[in-house]
Formats: sequence, C-alpha cells, structure tokens
Amino acid sequence: MEISGGIQASLSGRYAVALFDLARDANSLDAVAESLAALKGAATESPDFKDLITSPVLSRDAAGKTIAAVASSMGIDPLTTKFLGVLAQNRRLAQLPAIIRAYETLLSNHKGEARAEVTSAHALSKTQITALQKSLKARVGRNVAVDAKVDPAILGGLVVKIGSQMIDSSIRTRLNSLALAMKG
Repeated sequence: MEISGGIQASLSGRYAVALFDLARDANSLDAVAESLAALKGAATESPDFKDLITSPVLSRDAAGKTIAAVASSMGIDPLTTKFLGVLAQNRRLAQLPAIIRAYETLLSNHKGEARAEVTSAHALSKTQITALQKSLKARVGRNVAVDAKVDPAILGGLVVKIGSQMIDSSIRTRLNSLALAMKG
C-alpha cells in the first residue's frame, strides 16, 4: 500500500504509519481504531488525561506507568497499549492527537473511503450523521467517514471539509457575507 508522502513527512505521521503497519500485520486495524477513538474522546473530555499527555514534568517512567494504567482501565487493545508505552518512553505523548488523525486518514485510505471533518453548532445524532454520510457519498462517489466536531460559534448549519474541499453553510458565514454585501 502506498502511504501519502504528506503523512510520512511529519513526526506524528511516521508514528501513525508505524502503528498502522503493525496493526495491519496483526489483523487488528479496527481494534486499534476503536482504541484510538476512545483515547481521542478522553483527550477532549478529560482535563486529567489531557494533562497526562501534555505534561513535560512527568518522567518517562512515570508517564509510561500512568499511561499503561489508564490504557488498562479503558480497555485499550494490547498493541495500542504497547504503542502508548513507546510514545511515553520517547516523550511523544503530546503527539497523540496528531497521530490519531493521521492513523484515521491511513485507515480511511486503506478502506477506500474519504474522510470528512464536519463542524456543527450542536452535536449531530446518529441519524443525522448517517444521512450526511449518504449525501456526501453521492457527492464524492465513495463512502465517507465522518469526524464530527461541535463549535457553537458557527451558530448553525455545517462546515464540511473533505481533503482540500470545504463546504461552509454555517450561519456565521452567511451573516458575515450579508454584512459585507450591506456595506457595499
């Protein structure tokens, strides 16, 4: 499989490629993806977890032991747990969010699907995400994995990024356009 040069060019990308290759060889791509999704959620929802992965004060051993305990309590798969240990030993836990994004991109490419980053003012329901995936599939011609984010600042509507394409139907953008037109 050919890996995007852009992903390999970054430090986090090289770690993601290594994890992806190990997971593919062990037939555990989806198990690793589930573990990484859980870690991604923890990084956004738990200030303690975010402090753990970003703290420069923790020693390598302390970070390694703590991340191993956290991984065990979260039910993280063995390969991802070992990978987290390597990140801790190399003082690269702060790269975890970028590594997760790169891994998700690699997995989507492997499955032949596009990846869309969708920002909405309120959390989308499963039904809304499914309908959005169906609509995006019709537009891009292949399955689309949706990475949903919430940003109340857009007021309403959606901002969808697929690769270098961006579809901005947010109310904030519409209001800004209207304000510019009125200044005219």
